[in-house]
Amino acid sequence: MKVTKNFGLLLLGIWLIATGLIPLLNFSFSGLGTLMACVAVATGALIIVGR
Repeated sequence: MKVTKNFGLLLLGIWLIATGLIPLLNFSFSGLGTLMACVAVATGALIIVGR
C-alpha cells in the first residue's frame, strides 16, 4: 500500500474516515465540531496550495 506524499490529501482521507466513524461509534466531546472544522479548513488550504 502506497501512502500519498500530498499532506493535504492525507489529511482529507483522515478527515473523511473520522467523519464516518464518529457517528458510528457514538463518539462525542465538547470541541468535536470545532476540531473537525479546523481540520477541514487546514486540509482545503493545503490542497489548494498543493502540499
